[in-house]
Amino acid sequence: MSLASSVMRMQMPRVTNLVAKRGGATGLMVHRDTKENNLNTKFKFSEDNEKRIKAILANYPEGHKVAALIPLLDLAQRQHGWLPITAMHEVARILEVPRMRAYEVATFYTMFNRQPVGKYFLQVCATTPCMLRGAETITETIEKKLGIHAGESTADGLFTLAEVECLGACVNAPMVQINDDYYEDLTPKDMEKIIDELKAGKQPMKGPYSGRLAAEPFGGLTSLKEKPTGPGYGLQAALK
Repeated sequence: MSLASSVMRMQMPRVTNLVAKRGGATGLMVHRDTKENNLNTKFKFSEDNEKRIKAILANYPEGHKVAALIPLLDLAQRQHGWLPITAMHEVARILEVPRMRAYEVATFYTMFNRQPVGKYFLQVCATTPCMLRGAETITETIEKKLGIHAGESTADGLFTLAEVECLGACVNAPMVQINDDYYEDLTPKDMEKIIDELKAGKQPMKGPYSGRLAAEPFGGLTSLKEKPTGPGYGLQAALK
């Protein structure tokens, strides 16, 4: 065995651990059979979702049904809670495409969870803006509160924690996405309150926890303070 090969073999566990920590529930880019996720995992679209599939497919012209891969994989995940390989096979069958086409999409987009997640999937943005605003303290608060680390789920199956890349709410850092909702401008105390409310079966307040509306400046407007000018303002007289 060459020196290069030996070095690669020694480094592989580190890469795997990093993916597990930062990739959260998405897992590695290669399928490995598990007790929960294998060819015997049962999956079938519900009657309601079968109707939704027909409505989705109607949006695409004949010969281009493959464009519905993302909507159908998302529908399968919402029904099942995560995306087993058998759900990918069912989507590929419906769209009449090779299974590999479904694998390609499901492994590329981190929105697809290819191993089980809890009822509440907590994704902490750990990219630079959030990190500078205290994302690490948010992660530490969740870990201490729930007794788990990034990439793990609670024993009761209620929560799964992951550190993820930019979620596009940089001006509201630090922030956490829980299922489909954003929770922004967070402090450790805010995060504890959110978890307590989720445990109690309540819906926590979404959006910024700083009191501001959306992404408005903390100290009030810094631009666009004047009354807007009317149509034609500043045009040459000949163009009016």
